Amino acid sequence: MGERVAGAEIERLIQLLARLPGLGPRSARRAALHLIRKRDELLGPLSEALQNARDKIVTCKICGNVDTSDPCTVCRDEKRDPHVLVVVETVADLWALERAAALKARYHVLGGTLSPLDGVGPDDLNLTTLVERVATGEVKEVILAVNATVDGQTTAHYVTDLISHLPVKTTRLAHGVPVGGELDYLDEGTLAAAIRSRTDF
Repeated sequence: MGERVAGAEIERLIQLLARLPGLGPRSARRAALHLIRKRDELLGPLSEALQNARDKIVTCKICGNVDTSDPCTVCRDEKRDPHVLVVVETVADLWALERAAALKARYHVLGGTLSPLDGVGPDDLNLTTLVERVATGEVKEVILAVNATVDGQTTAHYVTDLISHLPVKTTRLAHGVPVGGELDYLDEGTLAAAIRSRTDF
């Protein structure tokens, strides 16, 4: 183990940065050094933004998104189609779909997927409010935008069963060949899903 080369405060900054996804100890050190070098431009404003985020961020009681208001910005947007509800696993998935700007719909964040091995059951997910939202009769289509993993597909089937008694169309995202993808580079599972999900040309 090497000697400590910085004070406890800087070491603490590095340790906390290293906990962020995609950052290991070396990347965290580089990020910390950059923040320190640009302390007036970045460190002060970042510290203030983190403090504000800690004090003001709430979870939307309608959809499960995170924002500084409840209901969130997405739920308050009157330009969105109230008849289409996109069900996602996490807030990150909601934000990813919004970046794509393919659909102006409403969302519902489950907060994860069913995973018996990890001890995640139906009571651990945001399912009760989902059924309540669909049961109002305003929603005409539920789009299951969950990941193409075993847990994601298990969750999709569970949600489908939960709302099967309601008069709503249930769809899911297409699986298969990505735009710009070459068949030779795709795995067998992706190719099989693409064949099963083929559409008219």
